[in-house]
Amino acid sequence: MIRHLRMRGVLAAATCGLIPPAVAQETRSATLEAMSEEERRGLSWSEGRAALGGDLHVSTGGLIASARAVTIRNSIRHGGADAVVDLALGTGWDVGAVKLRTEVVGHAFVGARGQMDYVEAGGSASYAYGPLFATVGVIGAPSQRAIGGSNVHVYADLNAGIPGTPLTVLAGVGHSSGKSSDSVRADRLRPGGRYSNWRLGLEHRRNRVTIGVDYIGTDVSAAGAVDTFADRRNAMDRIIGRLQVSF
Repeated sequence: MIRHLRMRGVLAAATCGLIPPAVAQETRSATLEAMSEEERRGLSWSEGRAALGGDLHVSTGGLIASARAVTIRNSIRHGGADAVVDLALGTGWDVGAVKLRTEVVGHAFVGARGQMDYVEAGGSASYAYGPLFATVGVIGAPSQRAIGGSNVHVYADLNAGIPGTPLTVLAGVGHSSGKSSDSVRADRLRPGGRYSNWRLGLEHRRNRVTIGVDYIGTDVSAAGAVDTFADRRNAMDRIIGRLQVSF
């Protein structure tokens, strides 16, 4: 509990000063989601098993805050944690047609053995052109014992609505690298020291319900498949399904 409170303090302090003065109406949104597995950056956080998640987003006065909780079912990757809670604080602004955003994110692992929590921060730029919406960004974690060093993830995402249909095509690529102080723990976020990941998906959106199917892949080698903090077999090419309801 003390560690989680400290993390929230770090998030608040890191975000302070990034928020430009603004007057805006508060907006809120929430989602519930069921998925065949919890996947992030091509890696399974739920050991390839089904997961449940929920999100809450609040935007007010230039501040963007969000919380996400997901079941990860005794995840090897995260010290046997039963769930992960992601707390994020950030801000965004427009420069012409480009939307910029910065944020700090803390990841707290419920039921984990040992110190698994870590913090990262990043920024992104997005641009919309007709039905196309593109984003490029980078998110980095400074050196922390929980992740065996530092971590940097760069990515590019693209989605496009298909005119006249409720369908959206999604695509994305990313690359993770960093410096290791503990190669075993570093395998949590970047198996083998560095790797690339990719995604190709299709979403059907109708009212408040979204159904999605994604093809996920990485260039992670399955050699030495299982170690203390990662099962590399859960980074191989696979299909993931998800159902989301928004409120």
